[in-house]
Amino acid sequence: MTTEQSERSGAITFKGNPMTLLGPELKVGDKAPDFQLTGTDLQPTTLDQLRENGTKAVLLILVPSIDTSVCSLETSKFNRHIATLPSDRIVAVSISADTPFAQKRWAIQEHVDNITMLSDHKDRKFADDYGVHIKELGLLTRAIYLVDKDGVIRYIQTVPEVATEPDYDEVLRAARELVG
Repeated sequence: MTTEQSERSGAITFKGNPMTLLGPELKVGDKAPDFQLTGTDLQPTTLDQLRENGTKAVLLILVPSIDTSVCSLETSKFNRHIATLPSDRIVAVSISADTPFAQKRWAIQEHVDNITMLSDHKDRKFADDYGVHIKELGLLTRAIYLVDKDGVIRYIQTVPEVATEPDYDEVLRAARELVG
C-alpha cells in the first residue's frame, strides 16, 4: 500500500524561487514525530534518546547543508547561544542531509561542542515526517523546532527564505521560557 505524500507548493523560497515542501505541516502542540537519524559516529539517534527519557527538551536546528555559508554561520551562532542555556534541561541538535563525515569534519573545524550533529542523508524520512523536505532540492528547509521533555512541539520557526538566517532572539526566548 502506498501513501501519497502531501505537498505544500510555494511554502518557502530559495533565492527568491518558490519551493515545495513535502510532508505534513506540523503545529505547536503536536506530538513530535519520533525519528532515527545518524550521528557523526555513524550510530543511530532517536528523539527519545535526545530527550533522555523525558528529562530534557530538544532544540532541533534544521539546515539545508552545513557546507553553505548561511548554514555554517547559523550553526556556529547557535553553538555559542546554546552555552547560555541549562545543559541539564535542554539539548541542541543540528540536522541536515549532509553525510555524517561532512558534519564531523565541519564540527571539528568550527569547534562546535554544544550542538550534536545528526544526518538525514539515508532516506530523508525525518524531512518527510516533519514536512521540511524541499522537493526540488532534496534538502531540508531552514527551520527550528523546540520539543519539550514530554515530546510535544512547543515552538516552530520555518524561515520563509531558505537563504536567510532565522530569528535567533525569538528562538532563544522560547527556549528560555520552556526550560527556565
